[in-house]
Amino acid sequence: MTVVTTARLPLFPLNAVLFPGLVLPLNVFEERYRAMMRELLKVDEDEPRRFAVVAIRDGRETAPTSVGMPDTATAPAATDRGPSDGFGPDPVQTFHRVGCIADAAKIRERADGSFEVLATGTTRVKLLSVDASGPYLTAELEELDEDSGEEAGALAEGVLRAFRSYQKRLAGASERSLTTGADLPDDPSVVSYLVAAAAVLDIPTKQRLLQAPDTATRLREELTLLRSETAVIRHLPSLPAVDLTRAPTHPN
Repeated sequence: MTVVTTARLPLFPLNAVLFPGLVLPLNVFEERYRAMMRELLKVDEDEPRRFAVVAIRDGRETAPTSVGMPDTATAPAATDRGPSDGFGPDPVQTFHRVGCIADAAKIRERADGSFEVLATGTTRVKLLSVDASGPYLTAELEELDEDSGEEAGALAEGVLRAFRSYQKRLAGASERSLTTGADLPDDPSVVSYLVAAAAVLDIPTKQRLLQAPDTATRLREELTLLRSETAVIRHLPSLPAVDLTRAPTHPN
């Protein structure tokens, strides 16, 4: 009998998809998310400081945000927003239903009360409900198992070959490949997550990869996507390269 594991955690909606194993840097300056970080700081350092990340379904929320520190014009507006402001009357409908638990290894409060956060994705979760009664959103979540599925090992090898070709096209034929074979993992599920995060894909496509029913399905779709994207890039001018394991800082 399958045991269903559920949890209630703080919820951090983003205009991005987080995958297990990937690093998530955050610049937190809205009061609702500051309150979340202050609460997480109360958790003993030896225990995981967990929150859930879900992608926003329909475009950007209405909060004034910017990369880096907010200026004096936007900061006051950010402090006035309630936990569900910008997410409609029923927030659960605004978010994709599959997200990822994040473990905050670093939470540093700045002098102005904002936070610098560095978290890592750990486990996929299904969003069951959202509670907006507190200072920030919380969610009831069901942890999702990751089944390999048939042929995952062979598919992972094909995806890695396709990914190296894709990287070389992104970096340009005259530049060295960004990642050597030694830098890439052997585990098929880890391969599937890293490639999904590193490829230049829109949020709906990344979300579709995150919620794939098993690793083999995700790898099959990635193989198709990588071959298609590589063929497109071949006919385009040089594009900026993408680092496999780093992501831009997400302002809340």
